[in-house]
Amino acid sequence: MQPKYIAIDGPIGVGTTTLVKRLAEELRGTTILELVEANPFLEEFYKDRKRNAFKTQLFFLLSRYQQQLELKKQEEVRFPLVCDYTFAKDQIFAKVNLSAAERELYAKVHTLLNEQLPKPDIVVYLRAQSDVLMGRIKQRGFGYEKPITVPYLEEVMEAYNTCFLNYNETPLLIVDTTHTDFLKHHDQYERVKNDILNHRQGSKQLILR
Repeated sequence: MQPKYIAIDGPIGVGTTTLVKRLAEELRGTTILELVEANPFLEEFYKDRKRNAFKTQLFFLLSRYQQQLELKKQEEVRFPLVCDYTFAKDQIFAKVNLSAAERELYAKVHTLLNEQLPKPDIVVYLRAQSDVLMGRIKQRGFGYEKPITVPYLEEVMEAYNTCFLNYNETPLLIVDTTHTDFLKHHDQYERVKNDILNHRQGSKQLILR
């Protein structure tokens, strides 16, 4: 039976949006994309993370929550839902960017909101080596991402690994995308799609070559 809710997550530049759009189109589902460019604090955040982290993170938390609530209210939704983030993502960036006091407050808000949202049928965690991610970030050329440094990216990657390599809330598929491009290599995409549609229990790792 096809999963009704697929959540795909991973660090900056790993290819979550590319995979989400292709999956949703082929499965005739509903695409749910994070409203990154709608965040008015994001450019300021990358220029001065310490000063602007909390408001940036709070905006993302509330926008994801509102997006999920609106889906629950809709009477007619095309399944599967294919989403390019998990709600757990907020805790990852909070750990990297917020002070101890900010994390404590943020965690309370996150817990209250998280209890009201449905869990995915499967989570897909995409990861890649830092040099590959930096290359992809530079290639796509988003202005607000120019200040991203390798040390910051590696810190984010470590936080992602800590989160998802210990994740057990739902079935989890871990896919190393270092050597793949879902737009160019159809056979690799088909392997990932097949595992997403059929993985039902525990964690599984997939390394594509």
